[in-house]
Amino acid sequence: MGMAEAKRPDSEPQAKAELLPFDDGDFHCLSPSLARDPQYNDRRLVLRRKLLSLAKVFAPEAQALGVEFDVRTSLHSPSSFNGMQVKRIWAYAVRAKSEKKRLKSVLGADLAKDLDASYRNAYVCAAVENDALEVSLRIHADAWFDGANLVNRVKREGFDGWKKQLNALDGYRLRLADWKGEWPCGALGSEKLAEFLKYYKPAEHALVVERRWPATPGLRAALFEPHVPREIVGEMLRLVPLYRFTAWSAESDFLFSK
Repeated sequence: MGMAEAKRPDSEPQAKAELLPFDDGDFHCLSPSLARDPQYNDRRLVLRRKLLSLAKVFAPEAQALGVEFDVRTSLHSPSSFNGMQVKRIWAYAVRAKSEKKRLKSVLGADLAKDLDASYRNAYVCAAVENDALEVSLRIHADAWFDGANLVNRVKREGFDGWKKQLNALDGYRLRLADWKGEWPCGALGSEKLAEFLKYYKPAEHALVVERRWPATPGLRAALFEPHVPREIVGEMLRLVPLYRFTAWSAESDFLFSK
């Protein structure tokens, strides 16, 4: 029998649903001095599988809250897609295929192709960088339909619903693309959210709601505790109601409906 065909680098690795503790190597392999080094691909693959396992724990628990997700991970090897360096690895939960199919029927054939790339959907994310651990809800600029759905919903219903969702997320911050400004969740008022929407333009800007834990070499040891992965899943679950409010779905249909 001949050699098995090598997997494509963007193929999802094998991983079962389990919670594995983080360790120093998970962060070190993403350091600036190693981010371009293909010799560390195997070590970054360990982290990629670890995050995928965590996401596979999250997904069925999110489904129990009323949202079905498919889970994906980012590349662990340098490529043209990441600027030939791996400074961040993440697992992300995106709308399931059944929801994609439903949304495609709403958007029509020309616009529906935007859904094919997973990042062109709102998603819940757990990410590791050299100096941080992050949980976030992200709407890429190319996920314009989810951004537009949110903007249209707030225009129609007012700020109260969105404000309630965001202020239930104490410890998180609302952020606009890579702008320096930020809007800390927990005590946001309508005027602050109006300020945000004054600048936010779907299809032009990314929208992020994130919580980050510092992981510089002197601080990251606390993240190696065995309870941390369970807490990260819990933080991802905290974002599910906001995802449900924000992203287009049959129950949150503000994209074209009148």
